[in-house]
Amino acid sequence: MNYRSPSQVAAEACRLAQNKVSLSIGQMLLLGILAGAYVAFAAWLYTVVTCDMTERFGMGFTKLVGSSAFTVGLMMVIIGGAELFTGNCIMPLGVMAGYCSVSQMLRNWIWVFVANYIGSALVAALMYATGLWEGTIGANAVKIAAGKMSLPFLQAFARGIACNWIVVLTVWMSMAAMDIISKIGIIFFPIMAFLASGFEHSIANMYFLTFANFIKGSQMAALAGVSQEELANVTWRGFFDNMIPVTLGNIVGGVLFVACFYFLVYRRELLSLSNETADPSSRKKEAKS
Repeated sequence: MNYRSPSQVAAEACRLAQNKVSLSIGQMLLLGILAGAYVAFAAWLYTVVTCDMTERFGMGFTKLVGSSAFTVGLMMVIIGGAELFTGNCIMPLGVMAGYCSVSQMLRNWIWVFVANYIGSALVAALMYATGLWEGTIGANAVKIAAGKMSLPFLQAFARGIACNWIVVLTVWMSMAAMDIISKIGIIFFPIMAFLASGFEHSIANMYFLTFANFIKGSQMAALAGVSQEELANVTWRGFFDNMIPVTLGNIVGGVLFVACFYFLVYRRELLSLSNETADPSSRKKEAKS
C-alpha cells in the first residue's frame, strides 16, 4: 500500500505536531520566512496571470486559471518542509491526543505567524524593486487588495473559516501520499478550489495587502478601476481590519472542522497510541497514582 489510511494520517498528524513543537526559535523563524515567501511568490503569480484575463474570458475562468497557478505556493511549502501558520492549525490534533501542550503549540503559532509575515513582506519589497508591477499588474494588485480591505468583519471571518477548512484538509490529505507526484496532485485541486471560490487566506493576504500599500500612491491606483471609497481602505489600518477576522476565521476553520472532527473520529486509536509511545517514567508515575 503506497498511501496512509485516514487513521494512519491521524497518527502521522500527531507526530508532526510533536516534531513542530520541538523546533528551535531560529528554525521556526527560518522555515516560517520561507513559507511566507513561497506563498507570496504564488500570490504574485496569481496577480500576474489574472491581470488582463477578465475582460477576455470572464471572471469565473480567470479565477480558475489564477487559482491553478497559485497552488504552486502550498506545493513549495509542503514539499520544501517550510512552516506555514495556516497549515499548522492541524496541530491541536496532537494537543488533544497528548503529543504536545497548548503552550508549546501557541509558541509555534506565534513565531511562525511572525516569520510568515517577514517572508511575505520581503517578497513584496522584492517585487516592488523589480518594477515588473508597473502597468496592468500593479493595477490588478491594488484592485485585489482594495476588495479584501473593503470586506465587513463577518464576511472576512466566514471566508477565513471556509479557506482554512480546505487548506488544513489539504495538509491532512497530503500526509496520506507517500510520493511527491501524489502530493502534488492532492495539493492542486483543493487549493485551486479555495482561491477560485473567493475565500480568504491570512498568509496570502499578508503579501496582497502589504504590496498594495507599497504601490497605492502610484498611478496604479488610478488604473485599478475601483471606487474612491474602496481605494481609501488600502491603508495599514485596512491591513489589520482584514487580517484580524481572516486570521481568526482561519484558526476556527482549521482547528474545529479538521483537527477537532478527526480527533473525535479517531480518539481511541490516538489516545492508545499516545500511551504506548509515552515516556516509560511517565507511565510508572501514572501507574503509581
